Amino acid sequence: MPQGIPLRWSAYEHEHIERGSDWYWALGIVAVCAALTSILFSNVLFAIVLIVAAFTIGLIARTPPKLIEFELSDRGIRVGGTLHRWDHIIAFWVEDEHDREPLLLVDTTKFMSPNLIIPIEDIDPAEVREFLQQRAEERPMKEPVSHKILEFFGI
Repeated sequence: MPQGIPLRWSAYEHEHIERGSDWYWALGIVAVCAALTSILFSNVLFAIVLIVAAFTIGLIARTPPKLIEFELSDRGIRVGGTLHRWDHIIAFWVEDEHDREPLLLVDTTKFMSPNLIIPIEDIDPAEVREFLQQRAEERPMKEPVSHKILEFFGI
């Protein structure tokens, strides 16, 4: 692949799972029970936080994912409108050995987004790996457990 040509693709930010009304009822019941338990232990503020968190999770789970544009170029990795420059990238790993869709895992120095989990669609993962090997260190990584939990809730 020539040096200056960027790699571009689009993918949804996460896999959307359509939730039935039973899921929302279960979320509400668990949240109310946890909030009541918190109130019994004289922690009203935590009860309010639990109710607000459950409501937020319910709203986000209903929202369909956005289609995001990804680009690998000589300047860095662009995720939507955010450019992560190469000097902020510590290492990467292309996870393509499971029966799931391939993922690009990127470790950065940024405080608010230290780990990028980028789905790879409509492009060869080997091509992505080859492009990144010229610019960053390849280090075996796994998808963070927190990301899997958020993915379970459809966030």
